[in-house]
Amino acid sequence: MQKIKSLMTRQGLKSPQESLSDLGAIESLRVPGKEEFRELREQPSDPQAEQELINSIEQVYFSVDSFDIVKYELEKLPPVLNLQELEAYRDKLKQQQAAVSKKVADLILEKQPAYVKELERVTSLQTGLQLAAVICTNGRRHLNIAKEGFTQASLGLLANQRKRQLLIGLLKSLRTIKTLQRTDVRLSEMLEEEDYPGAIQLCLECQKAASTFKHYSCISELNSKLQDTLEQIEEQLDVALSKICKNFDINHYTKVQQAYRLLGKTQTAMDQLHMHFTQAIHNTVFQVVLGYVELCAGNTDTKFQKLQYKDLCTHVTPDSYIPCLADLCKALWEVMLSYYRTMEWHEKHDNEDTASASEGSNMIGTEETNFDRGYIKKKLEHGLTRIWQDVQLKVKTYLLGTDLSIFKYDDFIFVLDIISRLMQVGEEFCGSKSEVLQESIRKQSVNYFKNYHRTRLDELRMFLENETWELCPVKSNFSILQLHEFKFMEQSRSPSVSPSKQPVSTSSKTVTLFEQYCSGGNPFEIQANHKDEETEDVLASNGYESDEQEKSAYQEYDSDSDVPEELKRDYVDEQTGDGPVKSVSRETLKSRKKSDYSLNKVNAPILTNTTLNVIRLVGKYMQMMNILKPIAFDVIHFMSQLFDYYLYAIYTFFGRNDSLESTGLGLSSSRLRTTLNRIQESLIDLVVYLLYFQEVSADPTATLTAAEERKEKVPSPHLSHLVVLTSGDTLYGLAERVVATESLVFLAEQFEFLQPHLDAVMPAVKKPFLQQFYSQTVSTASELRKPIYWIVAGKALDYEQMLLLMANVKWDVKEIMSQHNIYVDALLKEFEQFNRRLNEVSKRVRIPLPVSNILWEHCIRLANRTIVEGYANVKKCSNEGRALMQLDFQQFLMKLEKLTDIRPIPDKEFVETYIKAYYLTENDMERWIKEHREYSTKQLTNLVNVCLGSHINKKARQKLLAAIDDIDRPKR
Repeated sequence: MQKIKSLMTRQGLKSPQESLSDLGAIESLRVPGKEEFRELREQPSDPQAEQELINSIEQVYFSVDSFDIVKYELEKLPPVLNLQELEAYRDKLKQQQAAVSKKVADLILEKQPAYVKELERVTSLQTGLQLAAVICTNGRRHLNIAKEGFTQASLGLLANQRKRQLLIGLLKSLRTIKTLQRTDVRLSEMLEEEDYPGAIQLCLECQKAASTFKHYSCISELNSKLQDTLEQIEEQLDVALSKICKNFDINHYTKVQQAYRLLGKTQTAMDQLHMHFTQAIHNTVFQVVLGYVELCAGNTDTKFQKLQYKDLCTHVTPDSYIPCLADLCKALWEVMLSYYRTMEWHEKHDNEDTASASEGSNMIGTEETNFDRGYIKKKLEHGLTRIWQDVQLKVKTYLLGTDLSIFKYDDFIFVLDIISRLMQVGEEFCGSKSEVLQESIRKQSVNYFKNYHRTRLDELRMFLENETWELCPVKSNFSILQLHEFKFMEQSRSPSVSPSKQPVSTSSKTVTLFEQYCSGGNPFEIQANHKDEETEDVLASNGYESDEQEKSAYQEYDSDSDVPEELKRDYVDEQTGDGPVKSVSRETLKSRKKSDYSLNKVNAPILTNTTLNVIRLVGKYMQMMNILKPIAFDVIHFMSQLFDYYLYAIYTFFGRNDSLESTGLGLSSSRLRTTLNRIQESLIDLVVYLLYFQEVSADPTATLTAAEERKEKVPSPHLSHLVVLTSGDTLYGLAERVVATESLVFLAEQFEFLQPHLDAVMPAVKKPFLQQFYSQTVSTASELRKPIYWIVAGKALDYEQMLLLMANVKWDVKEIMSQHNIYVDALLKEFEQFNRRLNEVSKRVRIPLPVSNILWEHCIRLANRTIVEGYANVKKCSNEGRALMQLDFQQFLMKLEKLTDIRPIPDKEFVETYIKAYYLTENDMERWIKEHREYSTKQLTNLVNVCLGSHINKKARQKLLAAIDDIDRPKR
């Protein structure tokens, strides 16, 4: 396109746009006519050929505007002219010109409609402008006529209006003078009605009017009298402001603030208000404590009124301590609530004032108002912390006036509940973490809780040592949330989820105490002697028709002289005054065993009285932790000691067996051993145990040091003599082992259920301790099943008898046998006997499927290893004897699979691999020995000497024995 435009320029042509913009010179431009356009367009055309012609035009034609085409063409002529070449060249130029002209004609035709349309728009615009000019001319003419006819009439109207206004002003002045004469009476009435804004407004208006009309003799003395009245109003306003501190009233406070605003003393009013709040706190706490002290003193002596508040707090008696603390917090709550509502009032009215100020136009007044509002806001925000600090100091002084260690647990919890509620109030009040109260109550709480925890650990040891590991028959839907100690968690449980699976959650919308009690009530209105009257319904039905029958049955078993005295009564803590432990004694369990209650219910949890007591203790600990979160770490640490001690006791009673430790099977994991060692080092007092075996050093210094370390430890518990673990008829106390072990697993599950709640209150810096406790201790509870049930499995079958029977078998037979050996039948009979005993035990105690699987797995594993040991004792063996071994083992597996559902059979490959090793070559055997280190040196040596002796030479045998010795050397 650029080439065409340039070429048109060279030829003296203009573009269509240039042609249209220069209408005056349109005649000078030869535009092809319609006929020529038609001829050009009707000529046969090839667009591609035309484009090639245009492209073949030399670039020099498009270079600059001053380019002389004629001169250029003449200069190109050769010295010798050839007519035919010139005509051919001329024809070529004509063809190029025709192509360019046709292209130009196409472009002109394409743009012609747009040109016509634009021309019409220009014509229309010109017509509109002419009409606008006519309208403007008419308008100016009419305005000139109106100006001449209006001016003279308006001047007369204005003169009359001015006279009218002067007369109205005079009448108003006369009325004001009349009103001023009756001002004193009205001001007195308004003050009696406590209409302070109206009184001040009236007084200010009177002062302004008196100043305006001071040239009148009738009101000359009114100014001094109005000033005295204004000062009197300010004094009454200060008294009215002080009443806000204890009982905030919106209407009353609104009047007071309006009055101060009229006086222009809003900042002074705020300073006075904070002074009144500080004085109100001091006077309130003193009057509350003084009232209780005088009431308990029982006389009218006024000496207490002269004491300082700190000294007065020391005269509060223990009986009145909690009621006095509750009333003290109630009174302080009223003061803080009044301050809170005061701030609410200012926030609400500040927003209203801002909205109204944005609509007004008085910028100076708005700036002053914004300044006062900013001052009040900062003053109120600063006063939050100041008032809360005063409250904390007053309550701290009261707490230090009495030693809290003298209180019972429930009373101490109640005190903590009040203080915790007060700290919650403070946190919502000003966002403070209540450092003063926290530090004060934390020290006393930790000391109190240490002593309480030490006593509970001693009680736990007593319970464990007297526990007979009988099943406590609770309902199948038992949940710890049903216990009184966990009622505080019940609100966060969803009814649609199973209690054992329900996580601890919080409400999505939290309502603050100030929002809850803003319209009435008090968060400290809690009865000190409040008890949950709901009875726990966690024990399963015992089948008696009435409570009297159950009571008589209980009394019958209670008379048993063989039962320890500790289990014949409900335990009561004489030091702390705790109530009876809500669990079931061994005699009650006996009576329940005679009832129609089925102990084999699948969903019934397995736990004991001691387990229930530990869970209740955990609930009490969590109550304290929930009430006072700053001691959460200490409480959780003590809770972990309860679980540690229970786990250690279960292991000590039922899992420790040094004779089986050496087998390398059924042992506890390294994590469990680490946990047990940690518990023993940090919690268990072994001095008593060492004294029993006369192993304590006689060094008095060492004895003194050990005594200091023993303060935080508990003696290791001892299994009750009533628990018999040596009888084969009961599978060596399997019922007691199941109850003990599964109760520990149940306790671990409850700790897992409580983990979200504990994690929520644990300080962030201490959370690694909680995570370590769960990952290294709680999660290892189920691992105790292996060592405990391994002991039963190790004694349940007569493995030694089986070895003797295998020793009498002749293995160097010359022909393949079709009948298995008798030791297989003997071993299967042992398993059948074990199965019968297991069924007998299950009639007493439900044996969970994991326990049953572990028992069978242990027994089968020991049997298979005994079989390998028996094969390793063979002195001579042939190929047919090795086939007989396979026949015996396959017969054993076939019959065993009918007795148990465990698949695959444990250690099956252990036996089969040992048997098949007989067929290996020398090189394969050496590699096999290095890869299978699970076999003992004796078993490998026997395999080389006896089984392979027939098809390897002496040198190869010595080489294999050396390889076995190399494997065994690191174990020494």
